[in-house]
Amino acid sequence: MTAALGLLALLGSGVTAGVLFAVALSVLPALFAMPTSTYVYAHQLLGRNWDPTMPAIVLGSTLADVLWAVFGGGVHRAPAAVAAVLLLGVSAVSHLCNVPINRRVKAVADPQRLPADWTDPRPLWRRWHLLRTALAAAALVMNSYAALRS
Repeated sequence: MTAALGLLALLGSGVTAGVLFAVALSVLPALFAMPTSTYVYAHQLLGRNWDPTMPAIVLGSTLADVLWAVFGGGVHRAPAAVAAVLLLGVSAVSHLCNVPINRRVKAVADPQRLPADWTDPRPLWRRWHLLRTALAAAALVMNSYAALRS
């Protein structure tokens, strides 16, 4: 059971870090290169399939880390617990910072006619995204460290 929990935690944190890294490396620069109306349209299309997949992966990995920390014994306890806290941070940044921005962008009915009070959310969205990417990468490092100690 301990090995399975470790595998799930490592796999989940790897997928999380990989997806967030890919978005930071390729998707974000492409979105920044677009005119605002094109960006809004693209953002609306890109976000369609992330929910509920990514929250389930992040929270499932967090749970696997918590269980691994509890049942995995001494050598796994600290790194798995740290990874769980880091993944919880990914979830918190996503839900409290990025998701509200996503909702605002998705609420735009016509990207060609932006509301008068529209402010471009890309710089703020990028800052929050880079924070959660760093947290996810750190969680992957901790889970890798725990796995290597087995």
